[in-house]
Amino acid sequence: MNAVRKLTLTGVLTALALALGLLERALPLTAWIPLPGVKLGLSNIVTLFALCVLGTPYAAAILLLRAVLGSVFSGSITSLWYSLAGGALALGAMALGVRSKRLSVYGVSVLGAAAHSVGQIAAAAAVVGSVSILSYLPLLLVVSTATGALVGAAAAGVLGGWNALPKSLTGGVG
Repeated sequence: MNAVRKLTLTGVLTALALALGLLERALPLTAWIPLPGVKLGLSNIVTLFALCVLGTPYAAAILLLRAVLGSVFSGSITSLWYSLAGGALALGAMALGVRSKRLSVYGVSVLGAAAHSVGQIAAAAAVVGSVSILSYLPLLLVVSTATGALVGAAAAGVLGGWNALPKSLTGGVG
């Protein structure tokens, strides 16, 4: 895939990740899972896809743009720190998982979801100025295992569809 196609795909994926993130903020997930901060992580479908198809630098760019623009659109600078801390840890863990070639997309996604939870709890502890919030981590990790599996299933479907496309449409990437 040439540089122009990669840049174009990065822009489209950034817009998609941002739209999924904003949609997710509108979903009342806490009505079903009454835990603060719990999200499905729909935009992580895009991050995982970008990581597998474009590589870590492009996935990192998408993550950074989504986090910054998402906090601008939501009007919350605090959400930027949580998103960056969780996202950076998740991306790093997923990149290692993809590179190891030992994990399926599901496993990589669950690993990323768990790392995201650790990053967000660490950010929360820094913002609040107390480590007592770490007691929330085990419960959050249980939920992130389930949400990570769901995101992994969605990402596997997207990657399967991408790989089924003719190489002339995908630029031979995937």
